[in-house]
Amino acid sequence: MKSDFNKNLKIYNSLSGKKELFVPINKKKIGMYVCGPTVYNNAHLGNCRTFISFDLINRYLIHLGFKVRYVRNLTDVGHLENDDDDGEDKISKKAKVEKLEPMEIVQKYSIDFHKVMERFNTLPPSIEPTATGHIIEQIDCIEQIIKSGYAYEKNDSVYFDVLKFNKKNNYGRLSGRKLENMMNNSRSLDGTTDKKNPQDFALWKKAEESHIMFWNSPWGKGFPGWHLECTAMSKKYLGDYFDIHGGGMDLKFPHHDCEIAQSEALSNKNPAKYWMHTNMLTLNGKKMSKSIDNFILPSEIFSGNNKFFEKQFSPNVVKFFMYQAHYRSVLDISNDSLIASEKGLNKLFNGLNLIPELDCNEKPSDFDIESWINNCYLKMNDDFNTPMLIAELFDCLSFINNVKKSSKNLNIIDKEKLESTFKIFLFDVLGLVDKPESNNAEDKISSELIGLLIKLRNQSRENKDFKLSDQIRDDLMNIGIQLNDDKKESYYKKIK
Repeated sequence: MKSDFNKNLKIYNSLSGKKELFVPINKKKIGMYVCGPTVYNNAHLGNCRTFISFDLINRYLIHLGFKVRYVRNLTDVGHLENDDDDGEDKISKKAKVEKLEPMEIVQKYSIDFHKVMERFNTLPPSIEPTATGHIIEQIDCIEQIIKSGYAYEKNDSVYFDVLKFNKKNNYGRLSGRKLENMMNNSRSLDGTTDKKNPQDFALWKKAEESHIMFWNSPWGKGFPGWHLECTAMSKKYLGDYFDIHGGGMDLKFPHHDCEIAQSEALSNKNPAKYWMHTNMLTLNGKKMSKSIDNFILPSEIFSGNNKFFEKQFSPNVVKFFMYQAHYRSVLDISNDSLIASEKGLNKLFNGLNLIPELDCNEKPSDFDIESWINNCYLKMNDDFNTPMLIAELFDCLSFINNVKKSSKNLNIIDKEKLESTFKIFLFDVLGLVDKPESNNAEDKISSELIGLLIKLRNQSRENKDFKLSDQIRDDLMNIGIQLNDDKKESYYKKIK
């Protein structure tokens, strides 16, 4: 079945601006490069959405039977303030603020990023290269671009000549920007920079005396440009031309436009066949920003220690919430949306847990299982449309509940397919966990307290104190604990 569905996958290509049938360069092997974080601060929830989205893409491609080499870098040098060629390196600046070495900052926030991704149950990339670990490759790329005639050296720095490149190529076609318009909107240089033109970007920057991160190069002591790093690393591990290049929508310009220009200067090839971009995450209808105090970290959602939400929400719930919007759509996170996601996810898990309890027979099922399975794949093959996939799961949930409550037919083979397909899409594809993380000590205390209440209730039943017995039962139900009584004992299960 999977081999049939992998021939019908369509991906929205940012380069063409339309959905295209996914035809891999090699039949079974896929190369995918995703621009990773600049590790100078705690993992940003908006960035997490990007990496969770590409985790889904990676998972689904693997499920369809492809062998995926997923490369996601860590930027640990060269990313200057305001994504420009001027200003201070973000990591160096944070190192001064925290009074640490730059590599201590890198280590600290790389660990934080990995912990957050682990809590979201994302698969690690196949390769996770760092910019500082590939200085030699970046210097080699610069030398090749200079030889191609599209770069120039000035005062120990090297810049990409955008105007010269644009005479034979189309700079900015990914973002849709026209160089002529960029030039008209630019201020004159007035001798304040070494660039020939404002649109030129740095391949290598001279390290001033105050700069604390630098390497030796043919042009003197300096450090690589941010755009060059991804070109060098993707080229090393995926070659000159690979299947998918991804990142957040904010990277289209200038980062990805510059990557394309560099790659075409090196090999006359756009590096990727398909360019994919995720949209942004807003908070309570506003852009996330520290400057307006509209900002939250994943850990603050998980702990409940924040001013935005009335309670804590698990990584499972936050991840499920993100999948209820398409990865290319703007998504707004709020208290109400998380509560709704939590309720919805609990319904799906409860439905999955009901399947083994359903009665079966050999008659044909009232529900067309094969058609439902086909629809699940059709939705995912439509540019990884998770909202529509989730709608299919809820449609099936209605059938499961009807079978449980009535005498509707469920064939034993259909029952097995139903359960396995539910698990495939919830766990293998969406990457949710069937046993969400929890505090074991708190769970033990909670279980013991519930046990004490049940013991007290059993005693009240023996004493015919039905008012107290009913009150304990109702109060437990209100907090999601359902009691089931037999003649002598009571048992419980969590229902939310």
